[in-house]
Amino acid sequence: MTRPVIGIIGNSQLLNDQYPAHAGGTMNSCAIAHVSECLPMIIPADPDLVSVSELLAICDGFLLTGGRPNVHPSEYGEVETPAHGDFDRCRDAITLPLIRACVERGQPILGVCRGFQEVNVAMGGSLFPEIRDLPGRDNHRMPPNGTLEEKFALRHVVTLTEGGPFHRLLGATEVMTNTLHGQGINRPGARVVIDGCAPDGTPEAIYIQDAPGFTMSVQWHPEWNADNDPVSRPLFRAFGEAARAWRQRRCASAA
Repeated sequence: MTRPVIGIIGNSQLLNDQYPAHAGGTMNSCAIAHVSECLPMIIPADPDLVSVSELLAICDGFLLTGGRPNVHPSEYGEVETPAHGDFDRCRDAITLPLIRACVERGQPILGVCRGFQEVNVAMGGSLFPEIRDLPGRDNHRMPPNGTLEEKFALRHVVTLTEGGPFHRLLGATEVMTNTLHGQGINRPGARVVIDGCAPDGTPEAIYIQDAPGFTMSVQWHPEWNADNDPVSRPLFRAFGEAARAWRQRRCASAA
């Protein structure tokens, strides 16, 4: 049987500061191919190039990746400030309606970092522009120096709701994760359930209540060392199983 196709949301970048490109981290593709056992396909997140309806028809699920640009604050009713950072309005135009469509249809999505934040905004929630500026909060940003291994090293505990979906999947109420983000959830969107938090109260794991499909999203980066990490591996495996189930239903309905 052909592997399910996972659309990996690409980010707009300038290579060598002048050549425009749509790119996705190799570790995202490796996690999808090796752990989820699906076919990774990088999506150019630009409404001039692709449409949500086309993506829904071609892909069996979507990995909403991390990225340096942030969701534009106008998407949750706030005014842009320097603290909100850089933006990718083309990505906003694709991912936000795509998330809502997937939630409605039961098509699997896995949100990571910015993707986690996109899920909250798509469902009507809001974001803090800079977590480290809030009283009592820690600095969750990627360390500015060091090797890739040091930047993606496990840095804090995430406490999961006892009996919740993440607890059931991971088999523990406390897991160690990396942390490489500046923004975070302020107001949860409609049906967004916060299922895990960092020690400072920052939301780290969410799902959509009563959604017919897989909607788990995390603020950390599980794609790092996904083959071996005891938290990342079951998350990507469950996502792959959800994509296979979706593909089977789609093929059955077309027969």
